Formats: sequence, structure tokens, C-alpha cells
Amino acid sequence: MPMRTWRDGDGTLTVDTDSGAGPEGQAVPLRIAASYRARTKGLLGRDGIEGAMMLTPCGSVHTFRMRFPIDVAYLDRKFTVLAVTTMKPGRLGLPRLRARHVVEAEAGAMERWGVRPGVRLKLKAASATAP
Repeated sequence: MPMRTWRDGDGTLTVDTDSGAGPEGQAVPLRIAASYRARTKGLLGRDGIEGAMMLTPCGSVHTFRMRFPIDVAYLDRKFTVLAVTTMKPGRLGLPRLRARHVVEAEAGAMERWGVRPGVRLKLKAASATAP
């Protein structure tokens, strides 16, 4: 299976309901940060986020200079959730060795969306940003 090349831009995130998640997956607005510059900035300087942000490639995050607590989902290369954690501002997350992507959202969002370990996410870039 060829590796996908992600680009900075917008997209959608849905929980794969075939993987045992709760109710029908809702489409969540997604901001994709694939370039070094976009990954480095992430959610820094924001007061919140509508939807989620995917950092790729990424295996760990920090919340230094963040203004709000976030939920962090670590994904493997097939977008299966390895772990979900809530991080307060000013923390350093441990690296997840199998993680290839990280999805960040405001604290509490992952639980509402049914994102938990073992669930697979569907991430789709908007057509204008698709490679």
C-alpha cells in the first residue's frame, strides 16, 4: 500500500462505525498540519479550536504556551487509535513509538466523538489539498 503524502490544509475526520464506535460517526472539521512549520505551530497561540487538528508525521506533543487543555489521540499508520489522553497546558507528552499521526482537539471532544483506543478514524483532505 503506497504511503500517502499529506499537505497542510482542511479536511474532515469521522469515526469508523465499523470498528465498534458508538453512534454514526459525525464529520468533524479537520485542520491538517503536515509541513514542519505547521506542525511546530500546531494549536499554539489559539484560544480554542473548532473541530480537530492532525499533526503528521508525529509521535509526541507538548502543551507549552498552550491556552487551553486538549485531548490527544495517537494514531498508527492505518489511523487506528493507540491511545487518548487529556493534557493540561505546560505539559510534555511521552513519545508513542508506533504513532505516526496525532489528532488534537479541545478537552472532552474525543469522548463526545467516540474516539478511544482500538477505534479507527477516517481522515479525508479537502479536494483542493489532496496530493
